This record gives sequence, structure tokens and C-alpha cells, in this order.
Amino acid sequence: MVFFFSKRDTKNVPTSLMAERAELLSLFKRCDVNKDGKLSKEEVKAGFQRLQSRFPGFRTHRAFKVADKNGDGFISETELEELVDFVLDCYEGKVALRLMK
Repeated sequence: MVFFFSKRDTKNVPTSLMAERAELLSLFKRCDVNKDGKLSKEEVKAGFQRLQSRFPGFRTHRAFKVADKNGDGFISETELEELVDFVLDCYEGKVALRLMK
């Protein structure tokens, strides 16, 4: 189950979910290798590979359908929240375990 919340309203969100969310934001920001402030498909795919995804290409394709709201082929800083929500939905409660491998 994914909790959708704004940055201001985090009172009822479990701390474990907040930690996973912060870890995913950090992970995908580190994947921005050219530091242009947006993620290409290859950079998002690298993030899914770091999450030990069995099908990183498929996950990337689905993530762009969900998160790339303006259809420019990149995940911008404002669209990053949608990407993180998608990942949390895919790996409910297992993000930390995937990053440990």
C-alpha cells in the first residue's frame, strides 16, 4: 500500500515509508550522471538495476508511462515524486532489502 502525501502533511505516514521514500529520492538523484536535473530512460533504468529489478527495462517503460507527465522523455525534478510513488508501489516495504544486496 502506498501513502500519497504532501511534504507538509507527514504526521500519519509511517517512518519506515518516509525512510524508503528518502532513500529512493537519493538513489534516483545519484543516477542523474550528467547533473542536468532530469532523468533519462537510461538513468532511470540504472536506478532499477541498483534496486535489483529482474526486468529493469520493463520497469523503466512503466515508470515513464506513470511519471513523465509532460511526455518529454525525461523525468524532471517535479515528476520525481511520481517516479518514487511508482517504485514504492512496485516494491512495497522491500526497498531497503533490495538496496542491501
